[in-house]
Amino acid sequence: MSEAAEGFNPEYDPTGIEGGLDTNLLPWIEVPGTDGIHMKTVRASMESGMFSIILKFEEGKALPPSVFLGGLDILILSGQVTYEEGGKTSTLTPGTWGYISANTKVSEIAATQETEILANVFNAVTFLNADNSVASILTAMDVNQLAKQHGVSMVPSSLADCAKQRPEAYQGEPAPLAIATRNAKDLVDGEPSGESSAFAHPNFIDSRQVPWIINPDLPEIGLKILRVSEETGVISLIVKHKGVANPHTHIGAADFLVLSGSIGYRAGPPEGYGAGMWFYEPAGARHESTQSLTDEPLIYTANVYGPLVFDSGRGTPVEAVLSWVEYTALAEGGGAKLVPNTSPEETSLLAWAPLKG
Repeated sequence: MSEAAEGFNPEYDPTGIEGGLDTNLLPWIEVPGTDGIHMKTVRASMESGMFSIILKFEEGKALPPSVFLGGLDILILSGQVTYEEGGKTSTLTPGTWGYISANTKVSEIAATQETEILANVFNAVTFLNADNSVASILTAMDVNQLAKQHGVSMVPSSLADCAKQRPEAYQGEPAPLAIATRNAKDLVDGEPSGESSAFAHPNFIDSRQVPWIINPDLPEIGLKILRVSEETGVISLIVKHKGVANPHTHIGAADFLVLSGSIGYRAGPPEGYGAGMWFYEPAGARHESTQSLTDEPLIYTANVYGPLVFDSGRGTPVEAVLSWVEYTALAEGGGAKLVPNTSPEETSLLAWAPLKG
């Protein structure tokens, strides 16, 4: 085992969050090329071009026409937006989860009230002018530079970097998320929104309408399986967690945002970490006893970017492997309708915004 892998263990860091941060402590940074839209910068990969952010739309403000070159997934945390694409409009309310596939042109995302959105952006975003010419491009490098300018230490992207001493955390005024001031379990575990029937786009779903599925091998964990990619192996989930998770190793990376409850994580504090904590598990990370610490279930979002291997402890035989194959079977067996991975419209940025001489 590598030195980095040996270092990434429960005893390494007394805070227990080598690959995590409390988004409630981060500042809102203006998104370049927009008006009235800000972001909390969480992670930006210089290798893949992916970045994870939390967006805040001021009431009445809108994202300009955009092409998402690598796609993205979103979860509405608070507020309400209208989403316009392909001449259709969907109203997205708290608990709405969606996947916007690569090269999709979105005419507008407009906030009818102040809104916060978790977004995992898989590559650059191109903002367009009214004539469809390119106005600007937002990349992982831009997010990285903006974070540095504002004194934000984002989450590292590799096992080796997670095992190193982290730079000093942001020292400015905290800006808590809306979900940090209330029990946000109703985002995914309450009654479906009356707006859910208004989705004009198949790539959105009210997460409260997705059934909880129990894997017999992990009876204390409920899963809402939202998307499974056979091409990339990425799985998007909502997880409800009671008790202690079996020891496991991440063959691929994973990230998650705590919505409610409290997670006991490595060598963290006895009270654990609550709503607004964002974690990134780099490929190769291992967990022995991740657990829920409160009477109410721990609920969090999760993107899993590769298989999980479960055992009974270091050096013991593999007991189970969870990859996209197993998640697909669980979804089919539990009656979950997965969000599609592609859009019926096949095009490219040059088709939307041809270069001009």
